[in-house]
Amino acid sequence: MILLGSTGSIGTSTLEIAERFHIRVEALVAGTNIELLKEQILRFQPCFVCVATEELARELDHPRVFWGEEGILEVIRAASSAIVVNALVGFLGLRPTVTAIEEGKTVALANKESLVAAGAFIDPGHLRPIDSEHFGLWYLLNGRTPRKMTITASGGAFRDWPLEKIASATVGEALNHPNWSMGAKITIDSATMTNKLFELLEARWMFGCERVDAVIEPKSVIHALVEFVDGATTAQMANPDMKLPIAYALMRQVHDPILPPVDLLEVGSLEFRPIDPVRYPIWRIKEDLLKHPKLGVVVNAANEVAIEKFVEGRISFEALSGLVLDAYERFGDVDPKSLEDVFAIDREVRSWCEKAR
Repeated sequence: MILLGSTGSIGTSTLEIAERFHIRVEALVAGTNIELLKEQILRFQPCFVCVATEELARELDHPRVFWGEEGILEVIRAASSAIVVNALVGFLGLRPTVTAIEEGKTVALANKESLVAAGAFIDPGHLRPIDSEHFGLWYLLNGRTPRKMTITASGGAFRDWPLEKIASATVGEALNHPNWSMGAKITIDSATMTNKLFELLEARWMFGCERVDAVIEPKSVIHALVEFVDGATTAQMANPDMKLPIAYALMRQVHDPILPPVDLLEVGSLEFRPIDPVRYPIWRIKEDLLKHPKLGVVVNAANEVAIEKFVEGRISFEALSGLVLDAYERFGDVDPKSLEDVFAIDREVRSWCEKAR
C-alpha cells in the first residue's frame, strides 16, 4: 500500500495493521515529523518516501525521496500498489485522492475534505471508508438500500460546558476531546461540530443517500445507525479505535479479532442527544448544505482559514464558526462544474476569509 499521512494517528494505526497482517508498505508520505518518519522507514523499508519540504528531504537517508504536494502525486504515480490510504489532513488531500483514482487505484479514505469539497467529481466506487461512522454505515448496509442513515457525534470538548463560557474558550480547551485522541484540526472541528457536518456530506456522496442526520452519543460506542424501509433500524457498535475500519479498508474481509468486543454491562446505559444549533452554531446550515452539497468547498475553505486564525489567536472560538457562516452566506451561489472550479472557488474563499474580520 501507499500510506499518505504516516505519522498521524490514522497513519500509525494503519502501520500497526500492516505489520500484523504482513501488508507491504511501498510508500510513506509524511509532513514534518521527521524523527518518527525515520523510525518508520527503518521498520518498513518503503521504496518511496515523501515529506513536506526539500529541506526536510535532505535529512533522510533514502534513495527515492520526494517533497511537497507534487511529490505526493509523483509517489502515487510511481508506486505499483493498488491501494492508497489517504490520511492527509485538509484540502491538501484532494489532489492525491483524484490522482490515485486516475491511476486506477483504490483509496482507503480518511481525508474528509476530498468528498466535502469535491464529492460531485469523485466516483465513490473507488473509495473505502476509514472514518468510523462511514465504516459503520458500510458495515450495516451490506448492499441494501437505506431509508435513512444516522451517524453519531461525541459532542466534542464543549459538550457539557455552560453555554456562556464557550464563546471565550481557549485553543487548549478546544483540544481537550472527551473520548478520542486525534490531530488538532479534527479535534477543533469536533468542538464546533463542523467535523460531523463534513461527515454528513461524506455520507451523502459516498452512499448516495440524501436522508442523513447525526445525533450525539456521548460514549462513542455506537458509530452509525441505518433505518430500512421495513421499519427496522440497525446499529453498529465497537469500542472507539480506528484499527477496525482500517483493517476492513485494507483487506475488505477480516477473520481475526481486531478489538475487544463491547461489554454491554460495562457500558451500562446509552444516551442520545440532539445537536443544538445554540451550542453548535455551524449546525444552522445543515439542511441547506445537504440540499446544496457542492457548497462544501466553501465551508471547508472558510473553516481551514478560521481554524488557523483561532489557533494563532487572531479570532475567538465564537468567531471561528461565525467566519464560516459569513462565508457560506457570501458564497452561497457558487456552483462548481469541474474539479478546476473547485480549486478556483477554494482560493477565492480563502482570500476573502483572510481579509474578513
